[in-house]
Amino acid sequence: MRTIMTILLAATLLQAQDKPAEIVKPEPREAVIIPVKTLTGDSFDRLVRLLGVFGAQMSADKNLRTILVYAPKDVVEQMRKVINELDRPGSEAAIGRNIDMTMTFLKCSIKPTAGGPALPADLESVAKQLRAATQYKNIEVWDVLPLRLQEGKDTEQSLRLPGAGSGGGFPRVNIRIVPESVSRKDQGRFVRFSQVRIGFALPMPTGPNQFQFMDLGLTTAGDFMEGQKTVLGKVSGMEEDSAIFVVIALKVLD
Repeated sequence: MRTIMTILLAATLLQAQDKPAEIVKPEPREAVIIPVKTLTGDSFDRLVRLLGVFGAQMSADKNLRTILVYAPKDVVEQMRKVINELDRPGSEAAIGRNIDMTMTFLKCSIKPTAGGPALPADLESVAKQLRAATQYKNIEVWDVLPLRLQEGKDTEQSLRLPGAGSGGGFPRVNIRIVPESVSRKDQGRFVRFSQVRIGFALPMPTGPNQFQFMDLGLTTAGDFMEGQKTVLGKVSGMEEDSAIFVVIALKVLD
């Protein structure tokens, strides 16, 4: 009996060995292009690195702002959900590098004046360009404002400017800056601003010891190069022969 049991057990084992192992079919994959609508530059790169946790085969193009994913359908949907969550201002992917900005306000007038304060050496080239391109010959620094910005995060600041207006009152400025992203190009690093809005409230006389504020300002956007002084624009309207020019300089902190 013991011998028969041994033979039967051996036969069972042989049958089990002869039976082919069950083949698990891999889940079918699909290729999907997912657009990235908001994030650019370093923010786009951070998003791609975060998606690496899925271990999926993918290819990203920051110029086309697309991510091509080749993965099972459920993985694609999870990645799409993460991209939609992070592809917005203020997300974990959007907020990144710190940026030091120096904003200089230049008071300019048509008539040159003798004995005015000398311009800082680093602004001489800017003043030379303004004199050559505009009718303004007298250029003075009104105020210099240092700002600390963060990529992907809005910054707002209000402050009083030096001096008093005719009839009393102090000039004020309100600044709103939206640094969208930092990116590298052949010439160097650039900061893309989706908005730079500078609003001045300047006191203008309306009578003896009376005044009202005149609102002036400029709004711009674009890519601005690190380490280069850039004239954002001109603010005019206070007097016919004068204007304010706004100059910025940027440094991206690693």
